[in-house]
Formats: sequence, C-alpha cells, structure tokens
Amino acid sequence: MTSKFKGTGVALITPLTNDGQLDYVALDKLVQFNIQNGIDYLVALGTTAETSTLTAAEKKKVIQTVIDSNQNRVPLVMGLGGNNTAELISQLKAPEVLQFDAILSVSPYYNKPTQDGIYAHYKALSEASPIPVILYNVPGRTGSNILPQTVLRLARDCKNIIGIKEASGDVVQGMRILREKPIGFMVISGDDMTALPLILAGSSGVISVIGQGIPGLFSKLVHAGLSGDLATANRLQHQCMPMIDLIFQEGNPAGIKSLLAHLGIGTPTVRLPLVAASESLSSRIASNLELLKTGKI
Repeated sequence: MTSKFKGTGVALITPLTNDGQLDYVALDKLVQFNIQNGIDYLVALGTTAETSTLTAAEKKKVIQTVIDSNQNRVPLVMGLGGNNTAELISQLKAPEVLQFDAILSVSPYYNKPTQDGIYAHYKALSEASPIPVILYNVPGRTGSNILPQTVLRLARDCKNIIGIKEASGDVVQGMRILREKPIGFMVISGDDMTALPLILAGSSGVISVIGQGIPGLFSKLVHAGLSGDLATANRLQHQCMPMIDLIFQEGNPAGIKSLLAHLGIGTPTVRLPLVAASESLSSRIASNLELLKTGKI
C-alpha cells in the first residue's frame, strides 16, 4: 500500500473561471498535464484546492472530474480534514470515499487541541475510515503542531494510519519521526523547499504545490533524491528554488494559479477572502517560467 505514495504527489488546485465558477475543463487539463509529466499520485480537495470555499455539490463534482480524468492511471488521495471529528466521521461514510486510495486529513484547526486531543481525533477517524489515513501536519495553517511523539503513538496504535504529510518546514522534526517510526509508516514532505533534504533523510517523497506547475522538472528532482543521485537532485533543486519562492510570496494558491494560468491551465482567479496574485508577481512568475523553459536557470 505505502509504495503507492512514493515519489511526487501533487495537491491539485481547483481551477475557476474569471467569474469564480468551477472550471472542470481546466481541472481535466491539469490532471492530464500532471500524469503525462510523471507525477506519481494526485491529491484532490486539499488545502491548495480552496476546499473551505467550495460547496458540498462542488466538492462532489471535483471528485468525479478527477476520477474520470485519471482513469485509474495513478493513485488518488482525498483531502478530508477539519475540526469537527463527528462530522468527519459522517463524511467518511460517503460512497465516493471508496474510489480513493487514501484520505489526507489535516489536523484540527482553531480548536487548538492538546496532543491527547489530536491523538483521540485521529484514532477515531482511523477506526471509522474504510480506507487508509495519512496525517497532515501544517502548523502554519492550523495553529497547532502534531509533535513527533504523537505521530509515533498514532503510527504504532492505528494500523490504518499509514503516514504523515509533514508540512511544518522543520526538517529536524521530520527526522525525529523517521528515526523511530514503525516499518512501513511513511513520512511525506509537505513543504516544497525542504522536500529534498527530508527525502535524503529517508522520507517517501512529497505532496507538492509547485509540482503541478512544473511536474516534469520537480518529479525528476524527487526521483533523483530517492535514487541517491545527489548531483542531479541538487542541480534541479537550485533550478526550482526561485519559482518555489515566487509561488508562495502572496500565499497559496494565488501563486500556483498564476503559474498555471501562464501555462494555459485555468485562470488566476481565487475565491474571497483570497485575492489573485498581483500583476508584479504574475510578471515575475512568467519571467521565471521562461527561464525554466529555455534552460537558462
């Protein structure tokens, strides 16, 4: 099972038309673009998908579009997380859940539970989920950190929890989990800039934002790291770093949507309270994309 999620996963955006409606044609194009350029698996309805501003009907349509576009070519992960444990357990009963290979569940936000509360939350989800669960730690968004000892406790006690997307940006925290984790439990980087160092420390790969915009280049970087080709991995890391900086400069997913728009996939439109990337940032993203295309960086 865990081998399905080795390499490069991408947290897909939800493309929108200029007037803010879902653009399913662009979503299909995005899925095709990523699979054709070497992405190993896809994540639908993650944080990057602006899930908090999608209606239940829109989420179902996104799910079906991704499934239909994928045509069973790569594994699929569904983002399903929140701060209401009972509501998440109810959502896990939906039939579409069974069409995915795993759930990616962000830790409870705003409530700021204790480590025991985080443990109890995920244990309950694990017991209710009909498919494997991947923890998602992103303290910058949730306001709380899943500490390594809590991750390890869940990894040992809940066989249905198969890994963690570690997006704290703290490589040392990831290394502490890697050092003591059970065999088969995955540590997946959730931070594009530090993905390579964590891969070299023993992680299984990355669930990426930048990966969907430069899938060929970023996938080569990840696979070079996984195979131990340090020279290639470092060279590609240095190529990717400026674009990674740019796409997060005004928040996610404004930056990656700007990049994808320059590639002809969707528009830069995001839903309030987010706003689209500024003209200045969009121009710099376009300039850097041209450098990457021409091999001048």
